[in-house]
Amino acid sequence: MADTATHTPETTPPGDGRASGSGVGPVRNAPKRPRRARRLVLAAIGLALIASAGVWYWRSTAWESTDNAQIDGFIYPVSSRVSGHVTRVMVDENQYVEAGTVLAQLDPKDYEVAIAIARATLANDGASAAALRTNVPITSTDTASQLSTAQADVENANAGLAVAARQFEAAQATLREAEANDLKAQDDVTRYKPLAAKDEIPQQQYSQAVNSQRATAAAVEAAAASAAAAEQTVTQARARLAQAHAQLRSAGTRPEQIAAQRSRALAAEAETQRAAAALQQAQLNLQYTTIVAPVSGIVGQRSVQPGQNVSPGQQLMTVVPLDSQNIWVTANFKETQLKYMRPGQPTTIAVDAYGRTYQGRVLNIAGASGARYSLLPPENATGNYVKVVQRIPVKIVFDQGQDAEHLLRLGMSVEPNVRIR
Repeated sequence: MADTATHTPETTPPGDGRASGSGVGPVRNAPKRPRRARRLVLAAIGLALIASAGVWYWRSTAWESTDNAQIDGFIYPVSSRVSGHVTRVMVDENQYVEAGTVLAQLDPKDYEVAIAIARATLANDGASAAALRTNVPITSTDTASQLSTAQADVENANAGLAVAARQFEAAQATLREAEANDLKAQDDVTRYKPLAAKDEIPQQQYSQAVNSQRATAAAVEAAAASAAAAEQTVTQARARLAQAHAQLRSAGTRPEQIAAQRSRALAAEAETQRAAAALQQAQLNLQYTTIVAPVSGIVGQRSVQPGQNVSPGQQLMTVVPLDSQNIWVTANFKETQLKYMRPGQPTTIAVDAYGRTYQGRVLNIAGASGARYSLLPPENATGNYVKVVQRIPVKIVFDQGQDAEHLLRLGMSVEPNVRIR
C-alpha cells in the first residue's frame, strides 16, 4: 500500500490538476515559461546585433565619409578700371546685391572732357580725310591733262627747233651771200680807185663803187646779226624742247602721283579710325566710372570710402556669390578611401551649422595631394622618412536647388558621405 501511494504521483500526467487536490502538478510546470521567454529575448538581441553588424558592414563598405571638408567657392574682387575720385559708395559690408547693382561712383567730369576732345579730333580727321578723298580724282584728272600738255609741248618744241634750224641755215646762206657781195664790192673799189685817180673812169663811177661797198658791208653786218639771232633762236628752241621733255617725264609719273594721293587719303582714313577708337575708349572710360557688381552675392572686404582717389586695378571690395553653381565642397579624403570613388557618385552632405543634409555628387578628384599644393611641399628624400597617409582633395557639387535660401557660406565645416557602391 505504501509503495502504491508513493508511485501514483510520479505516474500522474504532468499538468493534470485532477491528479492531486494539493496542486503539485502546476507548481512543477511554472519555471519552464520564463526560460522560453528568455531564449526569445536572447534570440531577438542576437538578430539585432547581426542586423546592426550587417548595417555597419554595409555602411562601412558602401560609403566613405570625412569630417575634413568645408564649403568653397569663388570670391570676385571688385576693382576700378580707371583712376578717379570716389564720390559715392552705395553698399555696406555683408549686404546682398544683384548682378549689375551700382557699388561705387567715380567723378565723371574728366572723362566727359576727354569725350569732347575725342569728338573734336574725330570731326577734324574726318574732314581732312574727306578732302584728301576728293583730291584723288582731281589729281588723276590734273595729271592726265599735264601729260597731254607735256606731249603737245614736246611736239611743238620739236617743230620750233626744226623751224629755228632752217632759219639759221637761211641766215648763214644770206651771210655768205652778203660776204661774197662785199668782197666783190671791195675789189671794185680797189680796182676803180687808181683808175679814178688817173681820170680813166668817171669819178662818179668810183663813188658808186665805194657806196656799193659800204652797202655790202652793211649787208654783211645785217646778215651776220640775222645769223646770230637765228642761232640764238635754235638754242632757245633746244632749251624749250629740253623743258618739254622734262615736263613730259614729270607728267609720266601720273600713276605714282595718284598712288601717293591715295596713300595720303588712306592715311587720313586711318587717322579717322584712330580718332573714332579714341572716342570709343573715352566713352568706355566714362562708363567705367560707374562700378557695378559682377555677380549676385554678399559684399565683403569693403575698403573704399567717399573722397578716396583710386587707381586702375585697386581692389575696392569683394562679392561672394552664394548660388549652388558657384559654391562646392572640398573634401580631403584619405588616399585609402579613394579606391572605389569616382566622379558622378551621389553624396549626402551634413552641414554642422544647421544640422541639415544636402544632396550632391562627386565632380572630380584633384591631381595631387593637399601637401603638394602647399607653399613648402614635403621633401621625402631623407633618411628619416615616415610614411603618412595623405589626403586628396575631392570636389563635390550640390544638386540643383539644394540651397534655395542661400544659407551656406564659404568656409563652413561639412561632413560629406559618398556612396561608392
